[in-house]
Amino acid sequence: MSPRIWLLALATFVTGMAENITVGILPALADGLQVPLGIAGQLTTVFSLSFALAAPFSPLLTTRLPLRRLLCATLAIFALCNLAAALAPGYTALLVARIGMAATSALTCLTCTLMATRMVPEAQRGRAIGVIFMGICSSLVLGVPAGMLLCDVLGWRGVFTGLSVLAMAVLLMAWQGLPQLQSSERIALRSYVRHLRDSRLMAAQGVSLLMIAGHFTVFAYLAPYAHQVADIPLQWLAAVFAAFGIAGVSGGYVGGWMADRLGAGRSIALAPLLYLASLLVLPLSVGTPWWFLATMMLWGGLSWTTSPVVQSYLATRGPDTFPAGMSLNMSAMHLGVGLGSAIGGVVITGATLAATPWAGAALTALAAGLAFWSARPPAEPVFSKREPA
Repeated sequence: MSPRIWLLALATFVTGMAENITVGILPALADGLQVPLGIAGQLTTVFSLSFALAAPFSPLLTTRLPLRRLLCATLAIFALCNLAAALAPGYTALLVARIGMAATSALTCLTCTLMATRMVPEAQRGRAIGVIFMGICSSLVLGVPAGMLLCDVLGWRGVFTGLSVLAMAVLLMAWQGLPQLQSSERIALRSYVRHLRDSRLMAAQGVSLLMIAGHFTVFAYLAPYAHQVADIPLQWLAAVFAAFGIAGVSGGYVGGWMADRLGAGRSIALAPLLYLASLLVLPLSVGTPWWFLATMMLWGGLSWTTSPVVQSYLATRGPDTFPAGMSLNMSAMHLGVGLGSAIGGVVITGATLAATPWAGAALTALAAGLAFWSARPPAEPVFSKREPA
């Protein structure tokens, strides 16, 4: 694969890190901003909801501007938003900066995907898109330990400063190393309408939304959960998140393997059940650090089987609406992040931190129900035949 494709993946990795980087530094943010833990957790919620809302409108820019210029401008704005976050005087200012990060992250993902499909032969387009999604997936799981390590050295403001510097470095590499491309691609409204009218495809979108919501009900508050509930020492937390990240990246491969070997229907039915089992075991492992670490890695790995399984299902069962389905699935996943983070905050405020896995399990059980509906084969049309006179 061309190094230029990996450069595009690096751009999605950098902007994608902004989404979950607050998860690992949540206690430091709450202390520094002098807000409750549940309120600080809404910084993840706001990012995800803003991403989901911005994604459908991103094609309006990609059809009007040269893609390299658009990517570099987006990275520059992303860097400025992170600099604003580093200098934020209070919670509200940081919240506004997070909205800007989310919008530019959504536009970066779409722009990089379009550029990747233009820069390779048609026979390699699938692999090129796969590399882009590796960058996105890696950012979501590896951004947390990276943020924790930076926070330990530079504080939470240093985390956002580091993201700003990294984005500017990628911007310079992109300007020098990427070709100037013009997009003419447009998303047909009819494709969205057909997709939205298909109950099984929409149920699959619901699987993504609810499984990721169930995941983030716990993951958005994993740092305090691991320390306060599972008795993991503070100095171990960065290593715990690194282990979780490694397991998460491997989970993406496992999900693809399931989809290839078991087929679209079986894999989408099985994935939520496996994840539900791992989530139910998680609370039983607290109190024993090594057992908790092993269970957490299993939970983390199974959580990231969702995207390749659902996307494979959408491509197999709805090939004519797959581009629209992919964009809707990106929004659904980020709505799930926001929904799960919000529910986790409500659970912590109204009940206890230890109850978050049970709330996540309830959401995953709903996802399993939708998955079984999606997995059912479509009904064969029945034709009546007039009897001869």
